[in-house]
Amino acid sequence: MRNPRALAAAGAAAAVLGLTAPVAVADGGRVPNPSNIVALPSVIARGGQLTITVDGCPHGGTATSNAFPRTNLTPINGANDTSKGTATIDADARPGPYDITVHCSGRSLTRPAAFTVIGGVRGGIGGSSTSGATPTDVAIGGALVAAAAVGGGVFWMRRRAEKRI
Repeated sequence: MRNPRALAAAGAAAAVLGLTAPVAVADGGRVPNPSNIVALPSVIARGGQLTITVDGCPHGGTATSNAFPRTNLTPINGANDTSKGTATIDADARPGPYDITVHCSGRSLTRPAAFTVIGGVRGGIGGSSTSGATPTDVAIGGALVAAAAVGGGVFWMRRRAEKRI
């Protein structure tokens, strides 16, 4: 009596496998859609290099944005349907969020606000944008020197008066 149960279970398993096999074969001929656009780093300065990774792009493609020129995406070896590219952010890109549009296998996908460009800083002169002392600096410095001279003179005169007593 145990054999009919085992035979029934094996038949059910074969039926399920037989019904799913045509679906798997039909799915193999589809054109993949690009998905999951990842831009690293997500916050970048002008002139920096941005790495773009896209799933569903097995033959490579291109990535575009207003912050960098068209960039080629190449397939990653060992990673199914994933492509990668490196873009250099324009030196004159305005600070703010930017979209990335990817074109792969005749299809496209846009990721809004994929990365943010930050503004640069002016460095090299210690935060100063003028050279030399301003009239206010001269007045403050002169007042401090005068106060030191008067304070030193008063102290010296008092010490001298104490020796006479």
